[in-house]
Amino acid sequence: MQSMTFTDLVGMMIVGAATMRAAFGLISIAGRRYQFHKQEKEYIAQFQNMTSPLFKTCDEKQAGAELLWRGKRKFRLAERVDENQNGDICSFYLMPNDGRPIPPFCAGQHLTFDVPVPGDTEPITRCYSLSGSPTEKDSYCVTVKRIGAPQDAPPGTPPGQSSNYFHDHLEQGSVIEAYAPAGSFCLKDNSETPIILIAGGVGLTPLVSMLKWLDATKSTREIWFFYGVRNRAEHAMYDYLHSIALETPNLHMVVAYSQPTSTCRKNIDYHIEGHLSAALLQPILKARDCEIYLCGPASMMSALTAGLEGLGVARENIRYEAFGPISQTAVARNMEQYSGEPAKSVNVEFSRSGKTLKWSPEDGSLLELALDNGIKARCGCRQGICGTCVTAIKHGDVEYERRPDKKPALGMCLPCIARPQGDLVLDM
Repeated sequence: MQSMTFTDLVGMMIVGAATMRAAFGLISIAGRRYQFHKQEKEYIAQFQNMTSPLFKTCDEKQAGAELLWRGKRKFRLAERVDENQNGDICSFYLMPNDGRPIPPFCAGQHLTFDVPVPGDTEPITRCYSLSGSPTEKDSYCVTVKRIGAPQDAPPGTPPGQSSNYFHDHLEQGSVIEAYAPAGSFCLKDNSETPIILIAGGVGLTPLVSMLKWLDATKSTREIWFFYGVRNRAEHAMYDYLHSIALETPNLHMVVAYSQPTSTCRKNIDYHIEGHLSAALLQPILKARDCEIYLCGPASMMSALTAGLEGLGVARENIRYEAFGPISQTAVARNMEQYSGEPAKSVNVEFSRSGKTLKWSPEDGSLLELALDNGIKARCGCRQGICGTCVTAIKHGDVEYERRPDKKPALGMCLPCIARPQGDLVLDM
């Protein structure tokens, strides 16, 4: 894809916006949960004027959530909405089963679920980003993509257990258990800096939550929303994204299709053929400083983070959330380097499982070592965020691939991002 000048990009946006207005002016999205309820406007004012110290900042919102709700809580599915033509992305609207109020969350945070596995006595723990607006006071929304077996997996490999449970077993009235909203991938409060939101595939979910928050609070910030997906069939939240692009003067929407089909309409469904790249952002970044938020698959994240650094973007202006395995390049800016160097090969004893294994650097994290050798381990985000995998260290010490969002208590570790410093015994 050839690089574009800033003038080209702006011209493209003007033409695209005019075309979309003509094409989508008659589209009705009545009945969609995307539209804010009348009572939300009243709640926005209440939310912004709260005097309680629990709700003044993002961290304090989370503190408030922890005070109001500890451990697991039951939620009832109130509604499910298909979000793309393929039918493999669905939004699940969850209401507290006990009818009690739920705490607000910070745009960009996630919920952690204990998901039952048919035929297994132990649930699996998974994290899904909140895709609704923080102004919605009665329910939470998560948007989940159905995950199949990996393409290179051997025959008989099962598809993603958690995502398929959501799609196949959660119907209106179903109950599922979740932990309180968590995560540090949050929109900065009280900032007027232009903002760039970059999403790939279903990675748009936390960024859509940010977009809804900016819209609900009538932010006047300059907003650029870049979304990369294969084609119209996989394009998630199509109606909502087109609607808000038409209705928000300070929002610039740029959609890239990497594999458009003959039915995909240029400058209506999408604007650019190809993948999102740092070069596409260069004209914008030359003209101003921006806060950048990214979420998507590992390949996209690695390319974009390296490219943005190459353009001289300050590290503190780049924040990201990744799903699936993410390379060291992509997480380097959040890493905390430790002075100790792990041995080339060490013994790791999993005391509860009665297994002692040899660990070497190519084995990855301690959690990967455990799972690859048939040791059951609770885990969620696998990025050191949710704390689900926290495990006691009975002997030895660990170092971290990146700084945990919340440092574990003394004598504990997060195996999902930990590697042994030497011979190690874990209570796992």
